[in-house]
Amino acid sequence: MPNERLRAALLEHGVTPADLAAEIGVDTKSVERWISLGRTPYRKHRFATAARLGMDETYLWPAALSTEQSTAASESEIIAVHPHRWTVPRDTWKRLFESATQEIGVLVYSGFFMAEDASILALLKEKAQAGVRVRVLLGDPDSEAVAQRGADEGIDDAMAAKIRNVIVLYKSLRAVEGVEFRLHGTILYNSIYRADEQILVNTHVYGAPASNAPVFHLRKIAGGGMVNTYLDSFEQVWNQATPLT
Repeated sequence: MPNERLRAALLEHGVTPADLAAEIGVDTKSVERWISLGRTPYRKHRFATAARLGMDETYLWPAALSTEQSTAASESEIIAVHPHRWTVPRDTWKRLFESATQEIGVLVYSGFFMAEDASILALLKEKAQAGVRVRVLLGDPDSEAVAQRGADEGIDDAMAAKIRNVIVLYKSLRAVEGVEFRLHGTILYNSIYRADEQILVNTHVYGAPASNAPVFHLRKIAGGGMVNTYLDSFEQVWNQATPLT
């Protein structure tokens, strides 16, 4: 069966089979067989191809890794587990965003602790001006999801008020080219803080504020699936959200 994912990826990036073959050191006919016959290349060639196309190996060759290999890779994506968000060292947040060269993403309801941190705002502005895409998703203060989250935490309307306050705190950052803000009305099971392929995932726990919930520090590894799960979730929320004007 032809590998249509690989064919489409090459077309999307304007890369011919001959181009790819030359870049990763294989015969052009080998690349053509990967496409037309669905042959699975050696892992070093899969990895090189995925890196060249900026895509995940498991997307281009879904059946290439065994369940055991995929599980082991996913476990290796875990850098640290923090029992509460307030136990995450302040330098961890700074190093996370400083490491970004392509993309920074924030998915929260309010994320008040970030919005009131002048050093974080300055860092996000600096990154945007350096060409890093910065996307921030805040909860829509008028949405049912935000009202429910406020009720779950026992703070009721204070959740919507926090978001409105955060929007004001982000006023200067919203004027920076390369920074995008959107409002969402989705139910969040986690807050996500992304810097390229490294993320901090702040879980949400019923009856407790996000600051008291655990945080997972993850970094994407070829063949792993945990980070991709959260990145895909971020994109789904982004695509449904409304630009903040």
